Amino acid sequence: MALLALEDVSVRFGGVQALYRVSMRVEAGEFIVLVGPNGSGKTTLLRTLHGLLRHRGERRVAPQAGPQAMVFQRPFVLRLSVAANLTLALWLAGVSRAQWAQRRSAALARVGLQGLEARPARALSGGQQQRLALARAWAVRPQLLFLDEPTASLDPSAKREVEALLAGFAADGITVVMSTHNLGQAKRLASRVIYLEGGQVHADLPTADFFDGVLQGRARQFLKGELPWNID
Repeated sequence: MALLALEDVSVRFGGVQALYRVSMRVEAGEFIVLVGPNGSGKTTLLRTLHGLLRHRGERRVAPQAGPQAMVFQRPFVLRLSVAANLTLALWLAGVSRAQWAQRRSAALARVGLQGLEARPARALSGGQQQRLALARAWAVRPQLLFLDEPTASLDPSAKREVEALLAGFAADGITVVMSTHNLGQAKRLASRVIYLEGGQVHADLPTADFFDGVLQGRARQFLKGELPWNID
């Protein structure tokens, strides 16, 4: 069941064509990973899917799509406590005040930050701030979760922690669309991989097909490391 669809969507920033005639569907329960060189359009596509950018073409959201949330590459945390950062997200999402305490507690326990409610959010480590951003997104019970390179600036241990959280979110039934510069991560987490270059989709395949040799052209070069790439 398609929760979200783009048809011939293009995005331009001045003289830069960031996306060109992209068509895709996001089905319920998928874990889609976007890969491609720097500047390929991954972040623009995520923001367009989430409804943050003006575009040409059609963006359709199904009535059953439910709430959406997005976590950016550099999570923005307010100069407030950990608890207050979560409370603001719940308030903006229209969650009733009666549910705030339970939602905060459950979200912090889910990401391993319980006991830190009173700590200033900006005093957390980078990995903890990313987990707080994920907790804030998860607390609003999204059906669609968009993630822009959520482990890009984390050390290996923190990356593993975040990957485990994301796998758990997907197991709970949250539909995830994520960009990454880590092919190993894409292989571990994704049910489907989309390769972008120059603002266009060059491959859109189930994960096993993407990594098992059916790619052609520049997408195949990219996977073989013959295009500029950062891989763990």
